[in-house]
Amino acid sequence: MPSTAPTAPPTFSPKTVGLIAAVVTVVIWTSFIVIARASADPARGGVLGPFDIVYARIWGASLILLPWGWFLSQRDRLRRAEGVAGYSHTGSSLGGLSPLPLRTTLQIGFFGGLLYAMLAYNGFVFAPAAHASVLMPGSLPLWTALLAVWVLGDRITPSRALGLALIVGGDLLVGGASLLHALDGSGIWRGDVLFIASSMVWSCYSVLVRRLALDAVRATIAITAFAFLTYVPVYTALALLQWVPGRVFHAPLHDVAFQMFFQGVGSVVISGIAFTKMIQHFGPVRSTMITAVVPGLSALSAALVLGEPLGWNVIAGLTLVTAGIVFGVRKVAAVAPKMEAAHAVSTGARG
Repeated sequence: MPSTAPTAPPTFSPKTVGLIAAVVTVVIWTSFIVIARASADPARGGVLGPFDIVYARIWGASLILLPWGWFLSQRDRLRRAEGVAGYSHTGSSLGGLSPLPLRTTLQIGFFGGLLYAMLAYNGFVFAPAAHASVLMPGSLPLWTALLAVWVLGDRITPSRALGLALIVGGDLLVGGASLLHALDGSGIWRGDVLFIASSMVWSCYSVLVRRLALDAVRATIAITAFAFLTYVPVYTALALLQWVPGRVFHAPLHDVAFQMFFQGVGSVVISGIAFTKMIQHFGPVRSTMITAVVPGLSALSAALVLGEPLGWNVIAGLTLVTAGIVFGVRKVAAVAPKMEAAHAVSTGARG
């Protein structure tokens, strides 16, 4: 009987992996905005409040990332003990759940692991998804650039300044319009303010990651560990004592499980890994240009799926923001590719 040699499992080419990663990233980032609005909007009869969704998000991400963090911490400890040459990790914290030192974990965890999610999900209670599309991912380059000038000493070139000006114009068309009706009882302006604040908070996290030169995976694990140990025990106690209007312990299991899977596993874990893979293949410039379609896609998806209207100001704002992102990124490419690569990887876990 002729012997048959074992066949190697099929592998994808780097180009295929990059394309798959790009599609996964765009789909998850777009779906995040639509699903978060559909879940948090009280008018749609959602069973979970915004703080309940934060709770489910943290649990979902923690089930995967905390064991991963503990493994990395133990491996780091063994390598330090063995004196592995060239090994430079400076230690773990939070009982080994975070593979980064305590001071670093606290700094990035407050902004990226806790405050961002609390602001963003509460914004969806008041404002439509199209507003989130412009004011969250759309304005992220603006706040990151301004903070980088202040904290990192970055320089804004004339080309980048023009791109940022387009983003500001788009933000004003959307957020400014709702602020003009702040006293009409609609409350949309509250959501817009929360979206802007969440974008600023994530920019703080991104700039910290760049300043501290952190690995994207370790940073994502660290902020999840911080959120788990600070938010989960407190919210569990408050909800069980009925001191907050939490419904997470009374909601149908499938609703909680869905939020854990999508908001935690999807938005935090899968999109973070996919974005990093996309960066590795396409580079930071082309990757950021690819994700520039997210504001427009999420607004269009919200109109089709949720039936939310697209006013002229929202369409114009989306156009300006998308143009600002693409224009700014294309012009920055020749100035500081390495700096932009570090920034792009640091924003990989957003959403």
